[in-house]
Amino acid sequence: MVATSDICDANSSLLSTGELKVLLPLFKPYGRRQAFSGPVVTVKVFEDNVLVRALLESKDHQGKVLVVDGGGSIRCALLGGNLGQIAHDNGWAGIVVNGCVRDVDEINGCDIGVWALGTNPVKSKKKGLGDKHVSVNFAGSLINDGDWLWADNDGILISKHQLSATS
Repeated sequence: MVATSDICDANSSLLSTGELKVLLPLFKPYGRRQAFSGPVVTVKVFEDNVLVRALLESKDHQGKVLVVDGGGSIRCALLGGNLGQIAHDNGWAGIVVNGCVRDVDEINGCDIGVWALGTNPVKSKKKGLGDKHVSVNFAGSLINDGDWLWADNDGILISKHQLSATS
């Protein structure tokens, strides 16, 4: 895994043009994987995690990062221990949630990286409302399905293409 700071250093011109974006530092890390990267799969929901589960259960996303735009709601959790284990079992690299998680001790036992705004013990609704594979906008950045994401303890980066730490 290439450090986000090294990617920023090697691609400073892309930071200037906005081709490489840094998410605002709003998120907290969970899970055993301290750093992860991969192509982005997006989902936009509000206090409903049916589509989150459907994507995580898919076997077609190995090595990818699920970006969940939960509208920034902190009134319930969009991801818990069961979904963390499903993500691990299906080979997801990581998950970024613009919302909350729960069952943190279970998530922390999974070999997956999860970044979220915080925790809330309340489960989400189960209506199946939302959209998959759409552009989402949170933490100061537009994120598109298919973008590339890197996350580590220094922050979260987004780019349209995979980048290296060599200029």
